[in-house]
Amino acid sequence: MFGNHNKAQMVDPQAALPGRSTPMVVNDRHYVSGAPIVPPFRDGMAQVVFALGCFWGAERCFWVKEGVYTTAVGYAGGYTENPTYEEVCSGLTGHTEVVLVVYDPSILSFPQLLNVFWEAHDPTQGMRQGNDQGTQYRSAIYCQDSTQLSLATQSRDSYQEKLKLAGYQSITTEIARDKAFFYAEDYHQQYLAKNPGGYCGLGGTGVTCPG
Repeated sequence: MFGNHNKAQMVDPQAALPGRSTPMVVNDRHYVSGAPIVPPFRDGMAQVVFALGCFWGAERCFWVKEGVYTTAVGYAGGYTENPTYEEVCSGLTGHTEVVLVVYDPSILSFPQLLNVFWEAHDPTQGMRQGNDQGTQYRSAIYCQDSTQLSLATQSRDSYQEKLKLAGYQSITTEIARDKAFFYAEDYHQQYLAKNPGGYCGLGGTGVTCPG
């Protein structure tokens, strides 16, 4: 249906699927907490978008943390507007599977969130995470502002030193800001809460973050 594109290579922007102008329709309430997953969010909240492999398990890593107000899964970092899951799986959108994390910075700091992110997966694997292979499984941090961007870069450099001492290769995580977030289909939202026995391929390196 989508041709024979190499899913381990980023698609050329001119070859990406066009997508659509209509956003994905999702249930506005978080299946676990009951908080809204679509803005507007409560005053004083901050947000960031993380990619660390299959978004089912990735989302659960964050919704369980005190200070996280709400989470949602979606797609970001590519070219296709409002893609479907099947389109993302084709490798022809350029998107990676992501988690939108909305949090209360008075309870949970951004560096603490970064520690959760780094320790929950192996950020050195490039276009894969464990047995999940393709550009949709690449590691990324899409920041809300320049402060987050600076902290994420500093955190990456510190964690790189610890990974190197443990025998790991270079971190391949993309760190950027102002990337559009597109909601995934409703059945993907809080998937492991709805399906407790569902697949989760995440696995960290066992290397703890500094600080």
